[in-house]
Order: sequence, then C-alpha cells, then structure tokens
Amino acid sequence: MGQKVEKYVASFQVCLRTTLVIGQLFSLLPVNGVWSKKASDVKFVWASWKCTYLFLSLLGQIFITVMCIHKVLHSTSSLNGTTPIIFYSTTCVTMLLFLKVARMWPTLVKEIARIEDLDPYHNKSLVNKCNATCAIVLSLALLEHVLSLLSAIAGTMACISNELSYRHFVKHFYPWVFNFLPYTFWLGILTQFLHFQSTFIWNFSDLFVICMSYYLTARLDHVNQKLLNAQGKYLPEVFWRTTREDYGRAVQLVRRVDEVISGIIFISFANNLFFICLQLFNTLEDGIKGQAECDNREKGKTNLLGGYEAALYFLFSLFYLIARSVSVSLIASQVNTASTVPAPVLYDVPSPVYCVEVQRFLDQVNGDKVALSGLQFFSITKGLLLTVAGTIVTYELVMFQFNATPSTPDITTTPISLNITTPVFNLNT
Repeated sequence: MGQKVEKYVASFQVCLRTTLVIGQLFSLLPVNGVWSKKASDVKFVWASWKCTYLFLSLLGQIFITVMCIHKVLHSTSSLNGTTPIIFYSTTCVTMLLFLKVARMWPTLVKEIARIEDLDPYHNKSLVNKCNATCAIVLSLALLEHVLSLLSAIAGTMACISNELSYRHFVKHFYPWVFNFLPYTFWLGILTQFLHFQSTFIWNFSDLFVICMSYYLTARLDHVNQKLLNAQGKYLPEVFWRTTREDYGRAVQLVRRVDEVISGIIFISFANNLFFICLQLFNTLEDGIKGQAECDNREKGKTNLLGGYEAALYFLFSLFYLIARSVSVSLIASQVNTASTVPAPVLYDVPSPVYCVEVQRFLDQVNGDKVALSGLQFFSITKGLLLTVAGTIVTYELVMFQFNATPSTPDITTTPISLNITTPVFNLNT
C-alpha cells in the first residue's frame, strides 16, 4: 500500500520530467539526472555531451544570425527583412538563458525537494496535465512548421522554371544563407535543422513557463484546500500557525522559482508580443494571402492546396500564436490568483478563535504580491493580459494610420486650381 502512495506523489521532478527530456532533445537545459526521483542525482556538468550539444547548437544559431545580418546589410531592408534576425537572435538569447537556468537547476530541485518532504502533494492529475500540455503544444508547433514548409514549397514551385528539387527549395526558403554561400546538400540539412530547432525553442519557452506555473499553482492550491476545508470552523491556534508556515513555504518557492526563470518569462512574452504585432501588421499591409514573389498562375503550375498554402499557414500561425500567448498569460497568472485565496477564508474565522496567528496570516497574504515576473519588469497577473491587448490594439491603430492611403482633396478657387497632396509613408523602406 505504501508503494502505491509513493507512485502517485506528484513531485517536482516527476511533473517536469517529460518537459525537461523534450527540451534536452533540442539542446536546452543540459542537466543530468532528470529521470531520477532523487534530488541529489540532479547535477549540472560542464564536461558532458548535453553541454557540448548546446554549444554546438548555439554556434549554429549564431552562424544563421550573422548570415541574416549580412543579408540585411547588403540588400534593401524592411520590417519583414529584419524578422529573421530577431527570430534567430532571440533563439541565441533563449539558449543562453536556459544554460543559466540549468546551472541553477540542481540547487532549485534540492530546495523544492525539502519543501515536498515537509508537505508532499499526492495528485497524479498534475503530472497528467503537464504531459498532456507538452503533447498539445508540441503537436501544434509541429503542424505549424509543416504548414510553413508547404507554403515555402508552393512558393518555390511558383518561382522556378524547371522541376522542384531540394536545392531549389532551400535556396528559396533560406536566402540569407544561400545567396552568399554555395549550395551543398549537408549545408541545406544543417540550415533546415537549425530553423526547426529555433521554432521548437520558441514554443518550448512558453511550454516551460506553463508547466512551471502548473506546479507552483498546485502547491498554493494544496494549502488553499486545507483553508477552504476549515472555513468557518472553530480550530485551534496551532492549525493556523501550521497552515501559515505551509503558505509561507509555498510563497518562498514561487519567489525562488521566479529568480531562476524570470529571464525565460521575459523573452517569451517579448517574442510573442513582437510576432503578434508583426503578423497583424502584415495583415493590414498585404491582406491574409499576402503578396507573393511569383505568380504561379501565370506559369500554369499546380498548387499543393489550390494556391492557399500561404494563407492557410498565416491564419493557423496567427491564431496559434495568439492562443499560445493568451494561454501562457492566463496559466501563469493563476499563481497570483491562488496566492490571494486565503484572505476571504481568514476574514471568515469565527471571533472566539481569532488569534494572532490569523492576523499574521492575513498580513502576509495582503502585504506581499506573489506572482511570476519577467525580470521584475512586469508581474504576470490577469490584468497583464488586458494591458498587452491594449498595447497591441494601439500599435495596430498607429500602423493602420501610417499604412492607409490618404485621399487627395482638391481645393479649387476661381481661376486658380490648387491640389494639396499628403505624402504617403512607405514602411518598406
């Protein structure tokens, strides 16, 4: 019977195991011992194949970033032209941030294990929730990547005059590399892998924040459930002292985790905000289908999806990005929401058993703001989502005004005709 209970302990290492293993497949979080249930087995070792894999991947991402910068410097740049630079450079930053997290991870795991020994959490649904979220997010990310490849293949078919080949595809899809370097098959494979890795790392940052938020919220809810069960009851002072200490440990855990992953949160929110604004800007500028480089209908070529490959990819990418960003915000904000649950319960304590421990508990709940943050620049609460939405709407309204073609009024007097024309701002220069 004891072994059965042990099996269902939702420890931090069990909850995050799948997430960490998936991250390590793409060079992130190079720590040893992720399969172990013992905190003492988790170690960060510089001289390991995981760190070597990370540094080789980082060199590859830096190479692609440099090639993107080189292309922009040697061509007429626009907002879309600089997008690959931002995409790959943020990947480099994210990899360095995860390396920093990996160095702090063994200490964090040991601190969490000590808290779990004092107050274990027995709920397998937390493990299932983390695993299911991994499957959903990564499946949608893979689907988005496949649609982007279909869109690129369709674009290549529209632009070439002979049969489609892998050489034509990579030269069309990665011009920042093959406009300046001679094509080789292995360079094409490497470039495509680095692109796939960057896409995954972008999605994994959000996934990592979500799973960490799940665990922290569960720890706070574990304490909250004790309080909700005791609401309105006549309980001794020792109960309130013990529960307050449990709550204090959960709050300290949130702050400790925030110290470790706040950089990941910041880059995740910044990335999502930039690409949402970019996608919406492209919609205002070119419409959903966009402006194709080549018109395949003029060449009489067939399409994979009837010519709507780019539109389908764009729509799915936009809605998936918005849904993922909203999910990260709402799930991470649950940490803050869970930290405020004890206050109404404590206000409802009967007067005969109201004591100094209850007052201290209330002061602790109301006096501190408990939430994850992005390098302390912002705290993730439910109100943050509305703030970000307002920022995006403001940005799009400004872009819409810049992008709109103003009318040319004719002011006519007799016998002189005067035409006043407002200059149009060209955002592509």
